[in-house]
Amino acid sequence: MSAIESSRVSRRRFLKQTGLTLAAAGAAPVISAPFVSTAMADTKTLTIVQWSHFVPAYDKWFDKFAKDWGDKNKISVTVDHIPVQDVAARAAAEASAGSGHDLFGWNGAGGAHLYRKFLVDVTSLVESVEKKYGKISGIGRQIGYNQDDKTWSAFPDFYINFPVMYRKSLWDEIGMKPETWDDVRVGGAKLKKKGNPVGISLAHSNDPNTTWRGLLWSYGGAVQDEQGKHVMLDSKETVEAVKFVTALYKEAMTGDVLSWNDSSNNQYIDSGVSSLIINPISAYRTAQQLNKKIADDIFVMKPPKGPKRQLMGGASEFYGVWKFAKNKEAAIEFLKYYADNWEEAFKASSGYNMPIFANIVPKPMPLLSNDPTSTPHDKLAVLQTSDEWSAVPGYPGPAWPATDEIYNDFVICDMMTKAATGAVSAEEAVKWASQQCESILDKWLHRT
Repeated sequence: MSAIESSRVSRRRFLKQTGLTLAAAGAAPVISAPFVSTAMADTKTLTIVQWSHFVPAYDKWFDKFAKDWGDKNKISVTVDHIPVQDVAARAAAEASAGSGHDLFGWNGAGGAHLYRKFLVDVTSLVESVEKKYGKISGIGRQIGYNQDDKTWSAFPDFYINFPVMYRKSLWDEIGMKPETWDDVRVGGAKLKKKGNPVGISLAHSNDPNTTWRGLLWSYGGAVQDEQGKHVMLDSKETVEAVKFVTALYKEAMTGDVLSWNDSSNNQYIDSGVSSLIINPISAYRTAQQLNKKIADDIFVMKPPKGPKRQLMGGASEFYGVWKFAKNKEAAIEFLKYYADNWEEAFKASSGYNMPIFANIVPKPMPLLSNDPTSTPHDKLAVLQTSDEWSAVPGYPGPAWPATDEIYNDFVICDMMTKAATGAVSAEEAVKWASQQCESILDKWLHRT
């Protein structure tokens, strides 16, 4: 009999109980266990933990999908959903304890590379799915691929893109479209005076971690070089990016953004207050449920152009199988079945989950190219091109433990916030962040 359960896990409680930092978890002894070929027959259970999706219908679909698979295979499946902000602490706790779920679903960076020593090598699984459903995108390859030995420590599930979502009627009133970052600042200032500020978080969560990286890259800055060997953050391009964020905050936003979580900007535009956010389409899908007039007025564009490029951060989603999992074999068999039914997952997410394998959802993609619930029906079509304007934290270099740790420590978010709030100058904020990144890169480059 299958069991689908939900639980909420406090990050603070985990940190208090374990005294963990991610670096400490990475330094913990390797826990290895032999593959047990009869695990499925003996254990008859599969436990999964993943974040509570911002499209609730997806969680309902996933839970039933997992239960049905369990029933078919006589395996009791438990799915625990936890708040997205608790994922990092839960991973640290399970790795430190050497005990936890069989299948761990990460959101954002901070897992596949940091926890590599704790995760089963899933190279054969990823290669078999790639052979079946086409080449993995550049973003997908960043997520769980280890370029040093050409292995995979996590199964890349999907990524989340971050387009511009703006209130068309409000921007039409001022005769502008938010096509560039400077448009966002200038138009946003005009609309703030009308009571409709721009809403981009300057707190600690996935949204600002992706958005401010996109802004940084658009100005020509980056955390590391293409080889991932040197920190490149301390540059005039980064200083210009930080100065821009300071101006954007003062002219077009309000102090509320300093304490936001990943739901806050969704609520901000859905309430009718904000003129623009940069966010996955969950905000739009929620507006369709709550206020169709607002939803019809929300339009979607590629991210703003910067002086050097048009690029935005994407949030990576992936599954890892712990080496200490009680049923590794069932976890891998479930992922194979899940991949074979991935187009159902895409539909269940209302087009939120973006594919990583080239042919797993052929274009034109349903729900994006012609969405019967949207006015106009092709409002979301631009999202089909998001592979071209999305990147994950290592850009322009590889994703590896150092970039994951910088992401988890919110170094780029804090750099922007320190300057935006006037705590330090843009130059001082950049030097501080560069020193943080240098320390982290140096630690991982010299780790044996």
